[in-house]
Amino acid sequence: MLASGNRALVAIVGPTGAGKSELALYLAEEFQGEIVNCDSLQVYRYFDIGTAKVPPEARRGVPHHLIDVAEPDEVFTAGEYARRARPLLGEIVARGHLPLVVGGTGLYLRALLDGLFPGPPRDESLRRRLAERAARRQGLLHRYLRRLDPASAARIHPADQPKLIRALEVCLLTRRPISAWFADGRQALQGYRVLKLGLNPPRAELYRRLDQRCAEMFAHGLLEEIRRILAMGYPETVKPLLAHGYRQALQVLRGELDLRKAIYYAQRNTRRYAKRQWTWFRREANLIWINGFGHEAQTREAACRYVRAFLSEPSLGA
Repeated sequence: MLASGNRALVAIVGPTGAGKSELALYLAEEFQGEIVNCDSLQVYRYFDIGTAKVPPEARRGVPHHLIDVAEPDEVFTAGEYARRARPLLGEIVARGHLPLVVGGTGLYLRALLDGLFPGPPRDESLRRRLAERAARRQGLLHRYLRRLDPASAARIHPADQPKLIRALEVCLLTRRPISAWFADGRQALQGYRVLKLGLNPPRAELYRRLDQRCAEMFAHGLLEEIRRILAMGYPETVKPLLAHGYRQALQVLRGELDLRKAIYYAQRNTRRYAKRQWTWFRREANLIWINGFGHEAQTREAACRYVRAFLSEPSLGA
């Protein structure tokens, strides 16, 4: 059990397929931990195969949080993740347990630890109007933004429509540029010491395993999972169905791809996603990289050493 006042938090991050869940389960058993999901797809109900969720029977009695908490058509932002996760951390610590934040969605981790600017919630009507204008005229949103917020326009690529829409949305709703909101700073997580561990397996072997995992997802019912979700009345446009693997499986159901090509594109896109995750987390401050997969003995031993040393450090409030 953690000493009173020692509000410690451990984050386990890295590319998809690196074994974060396996390592987290091991550390949870070693240090009386509870796992807080930090994967933007695993928050959604019914999406199990393509998100590689650890099934309940394989969680070895370790409490898991923020899995299956959102409906498929629910908007679940990084800000919403942070709002739900922060109180959970306090509850876990109050039970004398160690919070283990586990996943590969870097923006969720950033929102949790560093905070996001206190901007307005999404306005779906405004977003639709902006998207319609963008569809009619290429480059229009970026020209709008250059007039309203030149600093953000210089930072956002003209083809990055989601960021352009958000920047314009904030500006139009608050009558204040999003760059000014950013300049005001963000509300970081207070009262916790954070240890960030990143898994860094050999790239070629990770890619081989990802290819195998993608093929197995299709073989083990990915198409059937999507059929069930659609039969429940959810539209094909829900966010999780846009993710790699799900997108290609949906194209099979539509008759747009054959199974072989769908698997090929899912594998390729998953490898590219893993590469983007590596790039993101290499910019994460104070992250300790551990070479290897999460299930390997040497990886677990190294992680245990880091966590044990971290927990033995005196906290500021002690």
